[in-house]
Amino acid sequence: MQRLRVTPRADWHEKFEALGFSFHSADGGYWDETACYRFSAAEIDEIEAAAQALHRLALAAVQHVIEEGRAGELAVSPAQADLIAQSWRAAAPSLYGRFDLAYDGRSPPKLLEYNADTPTSLLEAAVAQWHWLEEMGGNDQFNSLHERLIARWGAIRNFGAPGTAIHFSCMKDNEEDRVTVEYMRDTAVQAGVETRFVYIEDVGWDGTEFVDLEGVPLRAWFKLYPWEWMARDAYGQHLAHSSVQVIEPAWKALLSNKGILAILWELSPGHPNLLPAYFTPDYLGASFVTKPFYSREGANIAIVDRSRPLTTGGPYADEPRVYQARTGIPEFDGRYPVLGAWIVGDEPAGMGIREDATPVTTNASRFIPHFFE
Repeated sequence: MQRLRVTPRADWHEKFEALGFSFHSADGGYWDETACYRFSAAEIDEIEAAAQALHRLALAAVQHVIEEGRAGELAVSPAQADLIAQSWRAAAPSLYGRFDLAYDGRSPPKLLEYNADTPTSLLEAAVAQWHWLEEMGGNDQFNSLHERLIARWGAIRNFGAPGTAIHFSCMKDNEEDRVTVEYMRDTAVQAGVETRFVYIEDVGWDGTEFVDLEGVPLRAWFKLYPWEWMARDAYGQHLAHSSVQVIEPAWKALLSNKGILAILWELSPGHPNLLPAYFTPDYLGASFVTKPFYSREGANIAIVDRSRPLTTGGPYADEPRVYQARTGIPEFDGRYPVLGAWIVGDEPAGMGIREDATPVTTNASRFIPHFFE
C-alpha cells in the first residue's frame, strides 16, 4: 500500500460534470486526484476477505440482538425494536452497505464502523474513480459496484411489492444526497425497474398508506434518510402500520448504530478484523475512541490520548456512546486514509478511500482514487 503523487487530468472537472458528479469540488476540493493509492493484488484480496467476514459477523449480530431482546441497549425504542424484528423475520432484503476500515498493508484491516443504512461516497467510488483509472491507464481497481448494484436491483425488485414502481427519496437542499439518489435510481432503471422520485419532506400519509405529491402510494421505497430520524418524525408512528417495503430495511438500523461495535466484539472477541469495543471505557487502557451511537460524518468523536487527544464538534454530544480501542490509522504525507469497503447484497463489491489531515474522517475529507497491480 503506497500513496503516490500524480498529475491531475486537465479536464477532469468538465468530465465529472458530464457524469452528474456535481459536488466534486465541495469543501474546498472533495475529489483529489493529485494523489492516488496503489495496492498489491494480495492486499486487495485481504480487504475483500475482511469485508466478507465482517458482513457475516454483522448478520449474526442482528440475529443475536433480536433473539436476545437487546435492542434497548442500543437506545432503540420498543416500537422501533418491533419494526426491526418484523423486517428481519420477513427477510427484508438489503441493497448495500460500507465498512470503514483502518489498514496499512501490514496488519489485518480493522473495522472502525459500519455505514449500513445511508452510506454515501457511492457515485465517486463506483463511477468517478473508474473513469479516472481508464484515462490514467492504470492496472485494475477493486470496483464492481456499478454492475453489482444493477444485478441486486434485479434480484430484490419484486420483494413485497411485485410489479410496482420504487420511489426514491432524499431531503431537499442536499446536493450530495440528491446526486447519490439519482445515481441509485439510474442503476435501478438499468435493471428494468420503474422508478419515481419524491423528497422526504413531500411524503404524505393519507390515513392508510404513504403517498407522493401526486397521491401515488409508496409500495417500495429507497430512502437516503436515516432510520433513527424516521422514527422521530411525525409520520414515523405509521411505519408499523404501512405495507411499504423500505430499502434499506429496518433491521439495518441496528448495524448503523455504533453501539453494535460492542456487541460484535462481545460475540467474536479477538477477531482479527475487529477492535475491542464496550459500552463503558473500564476495559480499555489510557488511549481509546468514544463515538455517539448515531454520530455521522465524524461528529462528536473523541480520541482519548495523552499525547494526541482530539475532539470534534457536532449535534450528538448528548447521545449514549460506545468506547473503542484505538488502532493505528497509517499516515501518508501528513494524510490519514480510511478505506470504505462496499457490500452489495451479500458480496464485497469495491472500495473507496477518504483521507484527512487528522485520523477522524469528516464530511470535508477528500476522496482519493486507487488502483492495484
